Amino acid sequence: MTTLYGIPNCDTVKKARAWLDAQGVAYTFHDFKKAGVPPQLDAWIAALGWETVLNRKGTTWRKLDAAEQAAVQDAASAATLLRAQASAIKRPIVEWDDGSVTAGFAPEAWAARRH
Repeated sequence: MTTLYGIPNCDTVKKARAWLDAQGVAYTFHDFKKAGVPPQLDAWIAALGWETVLNRKGTTWRKLDAAEQAAVQDAASAATLLRAQASAIKRPIVEWDDGSVTAGFAPEAWAARRH
């Protein structure tokens, strides 16, 4: 089963969910706000790289002070921050039914998985 991880009020997550619905893809939704950061965070970082999983463009990252931002220098420090600040995780993270993981919404790449 495909699982989409994110925050329900995130515009990108809304677009991703609408796309999955339109394509008839069965998925479950994991809400970071309600269910927290799952244990798979470390696997996501291993698969995608911590710099991909960490969203440096979002408001959560920008609201951190310079010392907090500077402290994120590797996978371990990124994981520590992301467990404390789930909103700093790039959204959505998708665990596909084939076992692969992606970060962000990429309709073209997602469509290619369907064929």
